[in-house]
Amino acid sequence: MRARLLAVFAAALCAAPVHAQEALKAGAGKVVITPVNPIWLAGYAARTAPSDGKLHDIFAKAIALEDETGARTVILTMDLLGLPAAMVRDVAARVKAKFGVPRERLLVSFSHTHSAPVIDADRTIDMYGLDAAQAEVVAEYSRALPGLFLDAVGQALGSLEPCRLEHGIGAAAFAINRRQPLPTGVVIGTNAAGPVDHDVPVLRIARADGTIKAVLFGYACHNTTLALQQICGDYAGYAQAALEERMPGAVALFIAGCGADQNPHPRRRIEDAENHGRALAGAVSAVLGGPMAPVAGPIRAAYEETTLTFSAPPSRAAIEKQLADPNIYIQRRARRLLQVLDARGALPVEYPYPVQVLKFGDGLLMAALAGEVVVDYSLRLKRELGGKERAWIVGYANDFCAYIPSLRVLKEGGYEGGDAMVYFGFHGPWTSTVEEDVVAAVHRLAARVKE
Repeated sequence: MRARLLAVFAAALCAAPVHAQEALKAGAGKVVITPVNPIWLAGYAARTAPSDGKLHDIFAKAIALEDETGARTVILTMDLLGLPAAMVRDVAARVKAKFGVPRERLLVSFSHTHSAPVIDADRTIDMYGLDAAQAEVVAEYSRALPGLFLDAVGQALGSLEPCRLEHGIGAAAFAINRRQPLPTGVVIGTNAAGPVDHDVPVLRIARADGTIKAVLFGYACHNTTLALQQICGDYAGYAQAALEERMPGAVALFIAGCGADQNPHPRRRIEDAENHGRALAGAVSAVLGGPMAPVAGPIRAAYEETTLTFSAPPSRAAIEKQLADPNIYIQRRARRLLQVLDARGALPVEYPYPVQVLKFGDGLLMAALAGEVVVDYSLRLKRELGGKERAWIVGYANDFCAYIPSLRVLKEGGYEGGDAMVYFGFHGPWTSTVEEDVVAAVHRLAARVKE
């Protein structure tokens, strides 16, 4: 009798981790999204010509996860500056209709490379001043993207198999705070004393035989090493390529962190992008080669669009005056604002801001924030959510809406503090509640997935 009880106890001990970890299934997908024809590139308003070839292909990639409850979660990444909310909603609706994955379980992430095509239906399209022919090229490319995204998701869901998930943290040092204080105000430069987040979070997905199926990794830094006319994924693209070369058959996916006020250093040369990519890939490889923490299910998910508020809008007369401003971007924004006024009768004072949380078992929590989020959010939320070993903070997710400054950055002003709003088609900066509104939403969702 005692022997039988011991056998049952031993079996239970062995079964527990199988249920918690090996019960997870994972799949991966990868689709080329490089345009065939020359196309205007996003991110730098000063460009005067469309793309001229490529340094390497750009991709949409996906990992699919199925936990012991049968719930499926998908993380979709792409080598693009960003997607407008309308396109993300369209993609989410298609994924739900075709694959049954609900909105809260689809995380859409952009690498924010400034060497990828302009996307249609985005307010930022105004800053490029495209003519009719160029606008049609952009529109045609944009129409094709959702189908390509679904192909990547379908590949991932179609390749589900039992896998082990593990999490670890490395470090890369090439990001530097770019908010340089001057007597005249804050400018984009270098600020070695400014806050940074050099963490490189890594999620390893390995098959039952130990071979790596996929690696998801992140870094909080603008993907702006290059400002050329060739299409490429910048340092994040080079990092993914290096990892996939080291791990044949595996898919490497980059997910951007809160790097809105961080720039790669040095930059502007192709070799800089290659070097940063190798450094990031090396940091990931170091994590993969060391001890990592197991990641278990179930995977819980929560999503909401919290309300962020804008400063008081200008009058129609003030906007009409901007039509004669010497700054062409202010002129273009003014035209858009007048179109909004004519169509709606008023400018919006609120914005539906996406916030998403994924919780893996009782351990890792991934919080995804929309827009260009400054590093203060990452540093704060990791402290408040249990440290970097338990919290992975993602920026550039689910909507490429605007810069999201912390209260500190908002008060300091400068590009990230409000000046960049002109490029996003908004009339002015956020109100002083922006940081607390975003952080409160994260905590609200984090509490929901712990229930």
